[in-house]
Amino acid sequence: MSLNSIFQYFVPKDKKIFFPLFEQAASNVVTMATVLVEAVNSNNPGTREELFKQIDKLENKGDELTHQIYLELGKNFITPFDREDIHALATAIDDVADYIQGAANRMSLYKIDDFNEHIRKLSDLILQASIDLEKAVRELKDLRNVRNIADSCIRINSVENQADYVFDRAVADLFLYEKDAIRLIKYKEILAALETATDMCEDAANVMESILVKNA
Repeated sequence: MSLNSIFQYFVPKDKKIFFPLFEQAASNVVTMATVLVEAVNSNNPGTREELFKQIDKLENKGDELTHQIYLELGKNFITPFDREDIHALATAIDDVADYIQGAANRMSLYKIDDFNEHIRKLSDLILQASIDLEKAVRELKDLRNVRNIADSCIRINSVENQADYVFDRAVADLFLYEKDAIRLIKYKEILAALETATDMCEDAANVMESILVKNA
């Protein structure tokens, strides 16, 4: 067997196999965020529960995609960019999905039926960040539009800063106006999960910025 044949054995049949998986994972997060926004704006308890169930199913789909990325990382000797960046990006996208599902799960378990402006605003910000996350991920496959990726990452960072402000304001309002201690704890946990979802979007943006520095 020639040296070239040996080398070809280690080269993945589809060098771009990771990109469709990343795109599907990012698209799945956008869908989850869209359903979340619909849920917190619904006044129908039955409709909300159905939407929360959709989020659970979508989170499971995200877990499967993340697992597939990890499997491909183990199988392929040659990768489109650093292995640690592939792992970090897959993990960050999965974390966004986890925190969206975590927030929705708390809303359902705690029987929350009053979604205040802060919860709705944080949900909107998660959707904004998720849309930019998906845009950036779709540009990774050829790295020709570096400016587009960088702009999306900047917008994600801006959204995360807005989410920090909304979260701080929301918690301050809870301590000022909420007299029911149990209700305060419930809302604070939901708000924290929502805000952390934007943090995870920022983590994904940071990974993509690292990829740009190394490969652009």
